[in-house]
Amino acid sequence: MKAKGLWQRIGWLGLGVLALGTLGYGLDRLGLEPLSLLEAGLLAMTPLALAAIGECVNEKAGVVNIGLEGILLICALTGVWVAEQFGSGTVGLLGGLLAGGLIGFILGLLSVYGHADQIIAGIGLNLFALGFTPYLLMSLWAFPGIHIVPRELMVPRWITPLGQISPVTLLTILLAFLAHTMLHHTVLGFRIQAVGERPEAVDVAGVRVDRLRLLTSTLGGALCGLGGAFMPLAWFGGVVKEISAGRGFIALACVVFAGLEPLLALGAAFLFGLTEGIAYAVAITPGVKERIPFYFVNMLPYLTTLLVVALVIGRRRFPRTIGQPYRRE
Repeated sequence: MKAKGLWQRIGWLGLGVLALGTLGYGLDRLGLEPLSLLEAGLLAMTPLALAAIGECVNEKAGVVNIGLEGILLICALTGVWVAEQFGSGTVGLLGGLLAGGLIGFILGLLSVYGHADQIIAGIGLNLFALGFTPYLLMSLWAFPGIHIVPRELMVPRWITPLGQISPVTLLTILLAFLAHTMLHHTVLGFRIQAVGERPEAVDVAGVRVDRLRLLTSTLGGALCGLGGAFMPLAWFGGVVKEISAGRGFIALACVVFAGLEPLLALGAAFLFGLTEGIAYAVAITPGVKERIPFYFVNMLPYLTTLLVVALVIGRRRFPRTIGQPYRRE
């Protein structure tokens, strides 16, 4: 049954890629370059995949973090500030990763030791980030709108036969495979999955449920924070208060679609990223932007999210104790 569900998800993913490929072919006939679409799709995929991969591991352990949107927002600004302080975009990425890990650690403390409602905590984080981000923009750079990242701080992209690809994108793909291997082929991965299903049995076996859940919460926050810092330092070249633009929620849709499988989450993120890449390509390509309404194409990532959640949300099996704090007897 589990294998059947896996093949069904792969089938849906394949259909989505086929549909987007057909759309891409049509856009190519209109004058868009396929490599440009691929570049834009991989860039848009990266923050989604990083957040989704970390959340897959986190939810396998029974912890839910719907505050991904807030982490992306806060760590985007944190990454830029750290990069400017140290004069290095790479250090800025590390700063975003550490900030995200700290936020994930705090959420882990609240849920594991404080027994807080994990959904409410995530909503609170998102609301906090919405107000804290404009405040940071004003306090750090005295400008409420946009802050442009100096060109020398941008993380350079690598020239490949497939176009310009960010090293962070390649790292993201590697992390998806590492997360899959860890979950399904290591003792740590088996323990993480067992903690989500039968934490009392794991506790009896001598494994600290609290520490393992705290670890996965921190890891998930760190990967999401890296995705947040990636956006201004390796993609957009600037930071605004709406820089996340719902990507944290799209990442959650990737997690749901994937059934908490990191490799499928990577594929789903690429699917969503490609829709966003098509929207950007349409907006800047002469001759195309006049024929296709930009705002219509810009809805594609969000329409895709709604369709995915509507089609698969009731068909996924999540860990038995997901979202429930564990109390030792």
